Amino acid sequence: MKIIKQIGSLYVPILTLILLFASCADSFLEQPALGALSEDVVANQDGVEKLLIGAYGALDGQGDDSALGGGNPWESAPDNWIYGAVAGGTASKGSFGGDQPAIDPIAKFTTDPSNGFFNTKWKALYEGVARCNNTLSILEKAEDVSEADRKSIAGQARFLRGHYYFELKKMFNMVPWIDETTETPKQPNDQDIWPMIEADFQYAYDNLAPTQGEFARANKWAAAAYLGKTYLYQQKFGEAKTIFTDVINMGVNSAGEKYDLVANFKDNFDAATENNAETVFDIQMVANDGTGLITNSNQGGKLNFPYNSPFRCCGFLQPTQDLVNSYKTDETTGLPDLDSYNQDPVKNDMGISADASFTPYTGSLDPRVDWTAGRRGVPFHDWGYHPGAAWVRDQAYGGPYAPKKNIYWQATQDQYADQSSWAPGTAINVHIIRFADVLLMAAEAEAQAGSLPVAMEYVNRVRRRAANPDGFLKDYIDPSDPLAGFDESTNAANYNISEYTTAQFGSKEDALKAIYFERKLELAMEGHRFFDLVRWGIAEQTLNAYFAYQGSITTDVRGGKFIPGRSEYYPIPQAQIDLSVDESGQPTLTQNPGY
Repeated sequence: MKIIKQIGSLYVPILTLILLFASCADSFLEQPALGALSEDVVANQDGVEKLLIGAYGALDGQGDDSALGGGNPWESAPDNWIYGAVAGGTASKGSFGGDQPAIDPIAKFTTDPSNGFFNTKWKALYEGVARCNNTLSILEKAEDVSEADRKSIAGQARFLRGHYYFELKKMFNMVPWIDETTETPKQPNDQDIWPMIEADFQYAYDNLAPTQGEFARANKWAAAAYLGKTYLYQQKFGEAKTIFTDVINMGVNSAGEKYDLVANFKDNFDAATENNAETVFDIQMVANDGTGLITNSNQGGKLNFPYNSPFRCCGFLQPTQDLVNSYKTDETTGLPDLDSYNQDPVKNDMGISADASFTPYTGSLDPRVDWTAGRRGVPFHDWGYHPGAAWVRDQAYGGPYAPKKNIYWQATQDQYADQSSWAPGTAINVHIIRFADVLLMAAEAEAQAGSLPVAMEYVNRVRRRAANPDGFLKDYIDPSDPLAGFDESTNAANYNISEYTTAQFGSKEDALKAIYFERKLELAMEGHRFFDLVRWGIAEQTLNAYFAYQGSITTDVRGGKFIPGRSEYYPIPQAQIDLSVDESGQPTLTQNPGY
């Protein structure tokens, strides 16, 4: 047994031969943990395939039962609900102030490098890098692997490594690059790793097949979409435009189905209808896998269910009033108010007890609001009407709303919910990239390149799907029996959404404003918002305005302030800097500016 490298500044010994497996929805990922084996045992087709399975398994993020130990699963949740949604102003932390208090300074940008959440996230991502590097290293030594299989295994491993490093880059910016050829473990974080991430996704795009034997595996077009996203983050708009055009026109999912938007928005957030034409790359989740754990049931999101409800725990990830207001539309045009959406806010039940009467907001709304935020008096999937304060731990702290995209349905809970822990797990996948995301990224690239009609069509394609009345949330036939069905003739709210016209896309600036807002509406609560704001260069103005508005309603973000030159990236974990000290007594890792 040979210890070859410590990965980056993780400095937990990583054995080349570690076989750590996590099960997912497809059979190829449903493997038990097999421990550590010698190199000669795994340097073959079967061994390398199992190492690749382990590289996929790390997509779940590190949990409290991880081989690395330490940290809670929500600290490294793969959907970035803390670092992308809460820090991006689309969600409050939720619960109450004394529960998971380390999240509060992250949300308010008052955190410091000693916050253990960052160390947990860092370790989880470098664990994924380690598994990819181990796969590639052993693949080089395996002699019984065909050339076609070699390209496929290497392509998948490099796709996954590109993903883990993409996450590290957007979180921490300057991070050490460690690959299968690195000899010195303590690498400095003094180089921009975008070129290496590009190279990994380019290799995957060039070498992976359009289809795969199992849906969970990355294919050629997932790599293309991720490469386009990598270009976009670097403001390489021309390159992004070209590859997104190919993805939109020719791309297929791993089952060979041409990429498209599914007819109903909600079908992306139901385990019964996922892995569909809109799936570019998902982290596969499965419930009731026989382990007696929810490790593979999105345990990173186990806190994010309404409090004191049929879901038991825990009241986190509450949509903000700022987000809910964003879904207001003009009664005449059906378009959002891009500038003044917080004026005349959507009515809420703050301070109103659950047994008091309440009439929900009757103004015009984008129908996506009620598949994104649970509101008092509106059906909460098929669990009955959201009762308001009865399902909220502290309205004054986190507001009156509940998340919905992560909520399983009552009718299918035996199949798609997992109650093996003190909080629920679900079989609802975590979306890394879905086709609506691709269309909106492509719209951004087109607008930046001056192709405003094409950009508008991509945005309108997303809005047309949202406008499909078959996908609107319906009212119940019998409020006393939530399983009795829905009244197909009665919408749950006053839904009104229309497409943009050239009047709103007359300039690049106007087009980009509309595109940025559409991403907020379409992808809310999916972990993108903070990272989008940073790459657009509007985080300071947007988040400080959010703190001023939301802080007048809830106490959780009062005192929050985005500081330019500091808050764009999270701090390098102090624990990792301390571990990076070399023989000279100096750390090889350098802290990000402002910390």
